[in-house]
Amino acid sequence: MRACNVDFRLDGSRVPSLVTCLINLNNGFEAEQVLPRIIESAADPRDFIHEPARHTIVLEYLNRVLRFDGFELQQQGGRIRLIEAGKGIPVLAELAGLSEVIDFDTVNRDLERALANSQTDPEDAVTAACSTFESVCRSILIELGQPLPAKKDVQGLYNAVKQPLGLSPDRSDVDPLIAKDVRQILSGLATVVGGVGALRTHGGDAHGREKGYARVDTRIARLAIHAASTASLFLIETWQRKFPARPLTKVDDPEL
Repeated sequence: MRACNVDFRLDGSRVPSLVTCLINLNNGFEAEQVLPRIIESAADPRDFIHEPARHTIVLEYLNRVLRFDGFELQQQGGRIRLIEAGKGIPVLAELAGLSEVIDFDTVNRDLERALANSQTDPEDAVTAACSTFESVCRSILIELGQPLPAKKDVQGLYNAVKQPLGLSPDRSDVDPLIAKDVRQILSGLATVVGGVGALRTHGGDAHGREKGYARVDTRIARLAIHAASTASLFLIETWQRKFPARPLTKVDDPEL
């Protein structure tokens, strides 16, 4: 409890004291911020490193109870998240896992912001989703020693990584039987990336917004997160396939 910044004091037996503390928190002004943090901490994977089977049992137990209130715990990379039941996004969980494995701190920050705000602030979620993809592109270019493009928007960054990763639609090393299909998918990916960038410009919060007016609803924000995360995951997997012995490093310069 203290690790969650909760002032917990024993008053007699431990369990009744804990129950009283949780009831008081639930009746307080910050219940929506504090209680999810406590629930997530109860299933923190770091506490079960030597007992993975027990961690599975704890997750299953908590989820059986939480689903009565419409929530569930989901492991995303090395973290546990409390989300609405049935609203998990598998590709985001996969991307979070990969980004931790290859030390993609910038990807993690943007991804976590998109996840947190998809319900409460969809416009910011769109901005974060686009930033996630841009972070992946910048990290790849820096690791390859390639200069960043003059135009550092999402489309410019994607165009810059396509050639070194072998993702240009005109590539000639693909089986002729599927070459047309691959070109179509890669062209579609470029369109999707451009669409996410445009949505960030016109509907996100990167360039300000009118007070009390929202252009983007949760449904559209989730679409942008799906698109940007899928594209990011594809770039990371392409990197790992093309440079299997070369880990990606984080971008430290905040100006990048």
